[in-house]
Amino acid sequence: MTRRAVAILIRMWCIILPIVAASTSLFAQTPAATDETAVRSLIQRYIDARDARDERTIAALLTSDADQYTTGGDWRRGRTAVVGGTARSSKQNPGDRDIDIRSVRFITPDVAIADGHYAIAGSDVRRWTTIVLRREAGEWRISAIRNMAPR
Repeated sequence: MTRRAVAILIRMWCIILPIVAASTSLFAQTPAATDETAVRSLIQRYIDARDARDERTIAALLTSDADQYTTGGDWRRGRTAVVGGTARSSKQNPGDRDIDIRSVRFITPDVAIADGHYAIAGSDVRRWTTIVLRREAGEWRISAIRNMAPR
């Protein structure tokens, strides 16, 4: 290969390489974006399971040491207590639930905090929820739920 051919190839690579690098980064999701999507999806699956009164699915979405502090002041500690408490709560307040996630913040690559408005159909009470999530064995799980009724 001649010097001129090498010089042309180098110039071509100097043009092509940045274009390829830029185009792949435009289409690739960053890990944080992928994780945020997974966190939001998990919270929606939790809401769907609550509405369906599906205790088995709720349990599968929680860490074993999950806990929940409710707007009524109940503190549920451990997966079994959270699942049982959510079943009782859904029976007492049967309206469908909705969480409008306003932010997801990653404390570490494996710990996230999601905040949002929490509503129960048929209730005029304004609620806020903070959900702490932890990645275990590559899967996001709910570790803590804090529900409050801001004044």
